[in-house]
Amino acid sequence: MAGIRNHFTIEMALVGILILVILDFTVAQTGVCYGRLGNGLPPPSEVIALYNQNNIKRMRIYDPYQPTLEALRGTNIELMLGVPNTDLQNLAASQDNANTWIQNNVRNYPNVRFRYIAVGNEVRPSKPDTSQYVPFVLASMRNVQNAISAAGLGNQIKVSTSIDFGVLRTSYPPSEGVINSEDQSYLGEIIQFLVSNRAPLLVNIYPYISRIRSPQDISLEYALFTSSGIVTPDGTRYQNLFYAMVDAMYAALEKAGGSSLEIVVLESGWPSEGGQDTSIDNARTYNINLVQRVREGTPKTPGRAIETYIFAMFDEDQKCPEYEKFFGLFLPNKQPKYPISFN
Repeated sequence: MAGIRNHFTIEMALVGILILVILDFTVAQTGVCYGRLGNGLPPPSEVIALYNQNNIKRMRIYDPYQPTLEALRGTNIELMLGVPNTDLQNLAASQDNANTWIQNNVRNYPNVRFRYIAVGNEVRPSKPDTSQYVPFVLASMRNVQNAISAAGLGNQIKVSTSIDFGVLRTSYPPSEGVINSEDQSYLGEIIQFLVSNRAPLLVNIYPYISRIRSPQDISLEYALFTSSGIVTPDGTRYQNLFYAMVDAMYAALEKAGGSSLEIVVLESGWPSEGGQDTSIDNARTYNINLVQRVREGTPKTPGRAIETYIFAMFDEDQKCPEYEKFFGLFLPNKQPKYPISFN
């Protein structure tokens, strides 16, 4: 009888461990951004098949492209749907416009697993190529949130917006992270909206860009997750630049009234050619390490996995500058550049 009891106890313990592993895997699952600014890209149905073949369970798209939404029907892929900046003025203009957008692009696809709506991309007052959209972002977010709630999807889909790391005036040491004065009031209102709705802030984090802008201050190894790490002036040890950048953003949010917010890393990656420090080997090293490291949490949030989306699924030859053409995990012919596992 004791043997049976012990066997049962061991069996239940193994089941418990398995459940924990599954839950952790779900939380830490890394997604991949699917952009279409390239020639010769495969049709969406083949792209979805490629996601499934590689066990990629989360996708970010930049606009409600109907063939992609059709191809996602009935799949288990969780979707981050983008509202393009060019749609913001229309969505901000009236609740009816937002209701129609949600009807056409969300409610008409009840068997697509929408996870987030990303309203606008990298809009901020201090960024000249997006500053014209600033007056429309928060109003669009509110109208989209109202439309989602009216559809009974408020607990299923979170409404947010994406920002880039350039919003920070100070990022080192990470504990001193603070939003620059030009963007502060604009982002302050957005932060309060997100806090009220318990939605995360979507942040694009690119150690590659930080490295090429300050190569004298940031080693390649630190940017690629392969260094032994550094100790910052406030006494915190950081093994890699990605963690430091995420924590700098968390520190800035705390100072701006967003201490309860979670960060979702909406884009991160490394190009395989087209610029300084670009190579297949560096891209592979970065992305493989990224998939592993986001499971662990940062020094500021130890043990908390970071939901992250790799940029990007394919090389996109219509992008610029030159290195932006080569962030893809896959070539347009669907051949992988290098082995990478999402398990």
